[in-house]
Amino acid sequence: MEQAQMAEIYDRLKNTVYRTALAYCRNVQDAEDITHDMFLKRFAREQPFPDAESEKAWMLRVTVNACKNLLRCFRRRHSVPLDDAKELCVTPEEHTLWEAVCALPAKYRLVIHLYYYEGYSVREIAQMLRKTETAVQTQLYRARKLLREALGEEITP
Repeated sequence: MEQAQMAEIYDRLKNTVYRTALAYCRNVQDAEDITHDMFLKRFAREQPFPDAESEKAWMLRVTVNACKNLLRCFRRRHSVPLDDAKELCVTPEEHTLWEAVCALPAKYRLVIHLYYYEGYSVREIAQMLRKTETAVQTQLYRARKLLREALGEEITP
């Protein structure tokens, strides 16, 4: 793979991969490490993708799996996470919403991120996470309900 092609892929997918890792891990340093590793995996992959959306879906699936593996490891379970996500929020409302989203269980946090921040449809999320569309809809419903309870107000999509 040529350097120009790598740069194009990186520029196109870096924010998506990083934000997904950050939403899942809730830690800036871990998200950066996972993002770095995911691009190394992508550049080492010899097989071409049929289109950009297939490549993006593959990157997100590999990113989610890497996050799950990181969260399972012994070191991660027995350490105190660094909470640097506050620096990403511009307004107090965004900070409050970010904290509420981060407080959700991982399965709800991930579907909220993919649906609202990445703009994927329920069908696409179901395919990426290898779940039924009904399961994704249920997780979105429950996540919204938890956010409403945490924020004490109605959330508009």
